[in-house]
Amino acid sequence: MKKILFLICLISTFNSFSQTTEADDKDAIMAVLKAQRLAWSKNNIEEYMEGYWKSDSLKFYGSHGITNGWYNTLDRYQAAYPTEGHTGKLSFKINDITKISNNVYYVLGEYHIKREVGNADGIFMLVFKRIDGKWKIIVDTTC
Repeated sequence: MKKILFLICLISTFNSFSQTTEADDKDAIMAVLKAQRLAWSKNNIEEYMEGYWKSDSLKFYGSHGITNGWYNTLDRYQAAYPTEGHTGKLSFKINDITKISNNVYYVLGEYHIKREVGNADGIFMLVFKRIDGKWKIIVDTTC
């Protein structure tokens, strides 16, 4: 009987360690956004794109319509922000992070880019999903 109780306690302990809390999830999502902000501000769009799901199913919705796929989104960013003068220094204001379901959250926020060619400001809604243990943007709506 003691062995069975010990085994149940052991399984319960490992199970609780394998699950994350909403606070842990939000911290991990914020870490992705911070890495993106730093990469963008170094004019490293490819590193910035590491926050996105590297899939043809990625959706980016902006002022020019929908862009489908990771590579097409990368091409769009590279065309729109060809130089360091265009990428400038990025900052975010995160207004809300809300759980949709297990391993899926949406993020509402504002972006501000200080740059030589004129500052840019706007809003965004991102959908993050945990894929293979990593948080990735699967949908980006930016205006």
